[in-house]
Amino acid sequence: MIRFQGKIPHNAFRFSHNSMATVFEIFAIHDDVGYAEQAAWEAFRKLDRLEQELSRFIENSDISRINNLAKNQSTQIGLETFECLKRCAQLTIETNGAFDITAGENTGMHLLQLDETNFSIMLLADSIHVDLGGFAKGYAVDQIAGLFREWDIESALIHGGKSSVLALAEPPGENGWPVTVSNPAQTGQILSHVSMKYRALSSSGLQKGHHIINPRTGKPVEGTLAAWASTSDGATSDALSTAFMVMAPEEIEEYCMRNPDTQGLVILKEREDYKCRNSLLKFGGWDSLA
Repeated sequence: MIRFQGKIPHNAFRFSHNSMATVFEIFAIHDDVGYAEQAAWEAFRKLDRLEQELSRFIENSDISRINNLAKNQSTQIGLETFECLKRCAQLTIETNGAFDITAGENTGMHLLQLDETNFSIMLLADSIHVDLGGFAKGYAVDQIAGLFREWDIESALIHGGKSSVLALAEPPGENGWPVTVSNPAQTGQILSHVSMKYRALSSSGLQKGHHIINPRTGKPVEGTLAAWASTSDGATSDALSTAFMVMAPEEIEEYCMRNPDTQGLVILKEREDYKCRNSLLKFGGWDSLA
């Protein structure tokens, strides 16, 4: 759904690593390949550490320990996990519940009580499960970008499974990193060309039989086939691409008006109030990304 248009610049070094059930890639431009490689592997070590904390599939991760809590039980968690949960709670408020990382018999971010004094979390009900799948890859991409800035590598493109992409400075002589947005339902159909620098872009969709649950209803999403969100950071864009699958077009438009840094793109199935089949709707000045 997010692809690289044309060729990556010939002077960009490519590094890849398997983590979080996908392939992360870094394209970095630097005079010293050895230095760039050191930075990449330092980033991948950080990525592996994040997975150990944020994955619900790893037995003793922070998220698994949270998911094993009973009502009114609490546990201390790492600073990065706490930051993720705090930001997810804020995004739930901002999207009026369209983005929610809780699942199970009881759902809702209001059932997670975060204590910033000692970085702990308490569950206010039984059978709550936390899943950072709609946030963690974007967050990880941000962390890699932050490390590259610390290493003074200014020009790079980073992606996690091509569903969350973040660009730092553009390649020398270019306007940005060339990226295309493709229709997941029609192979080869390009919906938009995007030139990226200091931006993130994330996608969500119903391809390959995958179902996204609408947290407002507890039922699978209907009406939207795919959604993309672009913001200045990967974690927010990752969360919003999921939220835009749930939100009505009017809600997305209002959100982008309140948050001028956000652009959105969605493909709708045929709807009564939108008379064309598979409508393509753009929000927040999407065309300005070209």
